[in-house]
Amino acid sequence: MPEIKDSYKTIKRPGEPTLFKDKGSKFIGQAHPVLNEAEVEAVIQNLGSDHAKASHICYAWQLGVNYDSYRANDDGEPGNSAGLPIYGQLQAFDLTNVLVTVVRYYGGTNLGVGGLIQAYKTSAQQAIEASQIVTKTIKQKLYLNFDYPLMHTVMRIIKEEQLKPETQEMGLDCNFTLLIRKKDFKRIKKRFETVYGLTVKI
Repeated sequence: MPEIKDSYKTIKRPGEPTLFKDKGSKFIGQAHPVLNEAEVEAVIQNLGSDHAKASHICYAWQLGVNYDSYRANDDGEPGNSAGLPIYGQLQAFDLTNVLVTVVRYYGGTNLGVGGLIQAYKTSAQQAIEASQIVTKTIKQKLYLNFDYPLMHTVMRIIKEEQLKPETQEMGLDCNFTLLIRKKDFKRIKKRFETVYGLTVKI
């Protein structure tokens, strides 16, 4: 049975901009944490304002805790000479929910497709290395509803499994929300389901 992947790598905050030069051209790289395409668009728009005289603003992003979607943009550079080399570095570092941008100021000398690929790859690598990479755990929510006499049993399982309730509501009955690591979720859910009188929902 394949092991459930329940963690992913991303960056904590925008990295420091990096500078790579080749034959007079300047390549300014930066990595940005993003959660959706709207956030990607906002970063690109801001860069467009900040670097109004730049020749190209190329980028690549990957989104989703399961690395679901990605896009690479050459912004007028020869096909696949900019966006894909940037995206290749996102893959090399195994990152998601990250946008890497490379702003190019043309220096008067053509680099050729091979030179561009190398320049954008290097700039993207430097941008990622200037960021703080963190590993995050994928968690799933479990909702518990029970009457007070079951409190001791529920709390014993929570303690044994080293869980931390996200919310606890004590009214006429008890309602807990638990955050559980994805790979442990089925097993722990089954433990709660064996308790008579305890309502378990996902």
